[in-house]
Amino acid sequence: MPAYRDEWEVRLLRHSDLLRDIAEDIGGPFHLIYPARVTANIKAFQSVFTGKGVVGSIYYGKKANKSRAVVHACTAADAGVDVASLGELDAAVAAGVAGSDLMVTGPAKSDELLARSAQQGALIAIDDLDELARLKATGAPARTVLRALPPHSESRFGLTDNELDLALTSIDPESIRMEGFSFHLTGYEMTARAEMTAALIPRCREARSLGHPVTTISIGGGFGVDYVPAAAWDTFRGGVNPRWFHSGHAPAPEKYYPYHFPTPGAAMLDAILEYHDLADRLRANGIGVAIEPGRALLDCAGSTVFRVQGVKTRTAHGHPYDIATVNGTSLSLSEQWFESEYLPDPTLWPPRPGSTTPTCVGGCSCLEVDMLSWRRIPLQRAAESGDLLIYPNTAGYQMDSNESAFHELPIPPKVVLRADAHTEDADGHWHFKWDRES
Repeated sequence: MPAYRDEWEVRLLRHSDLLRDIAEDIGGPFHLIYPARVTANIKAFQSVFTGKGVVGSIYYGKKANKSRAVVHACTAADAGVDVASLGELDAAVAAGVAGSDLMVTGPAKSDELLARSAQQGALIAIDDLDELARLKATGAPARTVLRALPPHSESRFGLTDNELDLALTSIDPESIRMEGFSFHLTGYEMTARAEMTAALIPRCREARSLGHPVTTISIGGGFGVDYVPAAAWDTFRGGVNPRWFHSGHAPAPEKYYPYHFPTPGAAMLDAILEYHDLADRLRANGIGVAIEPGRALLDCAGSTVFRVQGVKTRTAHGHPYDIATVNGTSLSLSEQWFESEYLPDPTLWPPRPGSTTPTCVGGCSCLEVDMLSWRRIPLQRAAESGDLLIYPNTAGYQMDSNESAFHELPIPPKVVLRADAHTEDADGHWHFKWDRES
């Protein structure tokens, strides 16, 4: 499963000193963050909105990665931040995000989060009638969107049609500014998002007739990321076999993220707005679109580095393979959290001649299930103690959504490669700094 690598990472892997120096300095696993790629991803989404003539707002889904450097990249590129807890809100504000550039989502928000969000002037996505009543009880002016439950959805998020009717008629426009609607869809289906957006246009007109200054439909996130080429993904899916995995531990086919995504990120937004002339209908009704991408803004913006601590050889079904144990745990590759597997191939560093060696990757804890890669990865050579193993494109959810100090191991720090014109000096040396997450 050869992964796409951005130019910055290709150059980094060719560098003779930086990875080794950081690994020796830290003494454990670490994450690399390259904010310049976040900036490029934001600009790609903004270009789609501009090209379609649709007013667009981008809120970075902060749950995808806690890095403060990512938030700084968002503020510099005129993107807001989507938060779902008091801690995330405080971290975003501390990193310089204006309150008016915050979208506050999540179910059954605490009274304190509602009050603080209103105080900051954030846009609050109302998920149920009780939450709306508690927001009213604060007595503070507030900006809101109503989160609609999609038809036939079994989601626990959102308001039914009847609940939307009650909410619209109970909100006093003089005290609560109702600016639009939002929705949450699981999966990565473009058509469903376009159809749900279109279905909310009449709702916007209805809300305006009741005196609400509606201007926005938030369509959430779920913009896919293209990790590997189509041929590799098709070959994997067409022939995947439990024998490819240590102990036959192969995830169910439906558990895999779609690692090849033919219309990823900003291209997916373009397809949504193109569907049945949706952009024209939005413009005609004076409605803008808000999006809350997380993973898609982090595409190719980071990698995770482990040091190999030991290697042993095992045989299954008559074929030998290696098990490399690294100095971290599977908690740093959160796909395991979803009973799945992170499939993009890691790179063994430094590059040396050798023959392809099927290798599984285990964590350093004393749990059998602590496997970073159950799959026997075809490494370019046999791994050795002291080698570095670099997992690509891990900034989106993999880095820190499931990490803990299990075994009293330190949580891997983040190292930020500067995203300005001086990222590399004349001698080709990288400049870096430690990231402060909050």
